[in-house]
Amino acid sequence: MKTIAQSLILALSLAFAPFAFAQHQTFTVNPDASKVAFTLGGNTHHVDGTFHVQSGSIDYDRSAQAISGSVVVAAGSGNSGDQGRDKKMNSDVLDVAHYAEVSFVPKSYQGTIPTSGDFTIQVTGIFTLHGTPHDLTVPMQIHIEGTALTTKTHFTVPYVQWGLKDPSIFILKVAKVVDIDLTLAGSLSPGK
Repeated sequence: MKTIAQSLILALSLAFAPFAFAQHQTFTVNPDASKVAFTLGGNTHHVDGTFHVQSGSIDYDRSAQAISGSVVVAAGSGNSGDQGRDKKMNSDVLDVAHYAEVSFVPKSYQGTIPTSGDFTIQVTGIFTLHGTPHDLTVPMQIHIEGTALTTKTHFTVPYVQWGLKDPSIFILKVAKVVDIDLTLAGSLSPGK
């Protein structure tokens, strides 16, 4: 009788293992398939450019609506298509010699994460820029297909309000906020 009960418990455990496994997932970002695009408006022109995603790993649990991990962007990787402007951005505005990374650490999310398809959740976390943490909530549009996950978001960074140098000079005035479009792509695996 004991052997039958043990076999039944083992069979039920195996039957529900995929469900339990699917609740806790790890999203590992592929830096080469991910991108940070930025737009900075101005009175005579606007600047478009990109930054390189350095690394990222996000753990989430559907059953507890828990989320943790981080996404790290190399602050010195900014590319606006103008080397002189990029050098000034790196030294005068971002001070990459002292603050080499920009990061986002998710703390919570609202919404439902299904096992596949397209959906949107609100993610709240800590965005660290120039060594200073800031609370940030962003809408994340997510697509899951098999073990592949892609997420996109748009948000603005009030960089001058957050203490970074305003690069405006004389008659060349630029916006005090920068628009960010973040695309992360990578793979899902069972969480730890």
